Amino acid sequence: MTSPGCHGTPLDPHSGALANEVEGYLLLEAEREQAQREADALCARLPWLTSGQAEDLARHYTEQRLGLTRQALQATADRAGRLRGEYEARYATLRHALLRRHAVGACLLIAGCTTATAGASLFVR
Repeated sequence: MTSPGCHGTPLDPHSGALANEVEGYLLLEAEREQAQREADALCARLPWLTSGQAEDLARHYTEQRLGLTRQALQATADRAGRLRGEYEARYATLRHALLRRHAVGACLLIAGCTTATAGASLFVR
């Protein structure tokens, strides 16, 4: 469920996980259907197969194809996880460097203001 003024932002924090799960299921089913179509096309090019052999070949092809797809997706997910870790580490390093620079700048500004105030008060006396 979404609020009308939030441009489709989900109200329930679990709805994002549910949407991801549904999307994954739909992608899996689409991949399964594509593998089945490819298996059927392969069997159609082999007219000498009996119907039992064609079904067996189609089943093995589909299993093999889905296994390869699963491996490719797992490799992609693993790589994304490694990249995320690298980017988070780099971001933390840059954030700390920026914080140090701001702290040094603030200290220099305070020191400069203090020196100027002290100099002005000595000059006024």
